[in-house]
Amino acid sequence: MGSGPLYLKLRNRVEKAIDEGLLTDGDALPSERDIAELADVSRVTVRKAVQDLVKDGILVQRHGSGTFVSKPVARVEQPLSRLTSFTEDMTRRGWHAQSRWLTRGRFAPSPEEMVSLGLAPGDEVSRIERLRIADAMPLAIERASISAQLLPDPDLVDVSLYAVLEAHGHRPVRALQRISATNLRAEDAELLGVEAGDAGLRIERISYLESGRVVEFTRSLYRGDAYDFVAELTIGKG
Repeated sequence: MGSGPLYLKLRNRVEKAIDEGLLTDGDALPSERDIAELADVSRVTVRKAVQDLVKDGILVQRHGSGTFVSKPVARVEQPLSRLTSFTEDMTRRGWHAQSRWLTRGRFAPSPEEMVSLGLAPGDEVSRIERLRIADAMPLAIERASISAQLLPDPDLVDVSLYAVLEAHGHRPVRALQRISATNLRAEDAELLGVEAGDAGLRIERISYLESGRVVEFTRSLYRGDAYDFVAELTIGKG
């Protein structure tokens, strides 16, 4: 295979096979032993080349199943300077937004919801939990909580929560967001179509009405391989 690290040369051969269509999305790679024999390299070299390709998202390893060519994921670049809904974001990109409902109803609030939404004892909360999908690809799990006083009937939410809130005069005008890295739990990873333990982004958002009242407390999980959050910064004078 010429000069240079053997694992990089093997990696390049696998990438070339993918580029030329010899290996396509979802195809399984031969076993580590078979690749080593075919390429006349050690299994350690094969393992290192495969791990390098997995790290870059070109291959995916599934426990108990093997190694497969990964379907390319279109990344979403999401600015942090605008407060918009998922539906608005996807429509602006020309993508078809869909939702798969996980939970939708009125409930007694959890202590976290009571504190975040400023609820009193006896108040109820409307929960909207759904898998957000764009062009048939699951992108995020969104778990929104709203005071039942502001959203008495969560079944009114069909596509866009913000559209329903706006129709009732409760569209948020500003929000605070906290973004952190996380490793996805098995049940969340399954919904997002990735492996348990894969990287994800956790976002907690508290949105406010113009009056300053909290209208929304949302906890979302995003696929780490599909989202880039972008913030524009300015340099202050002095």
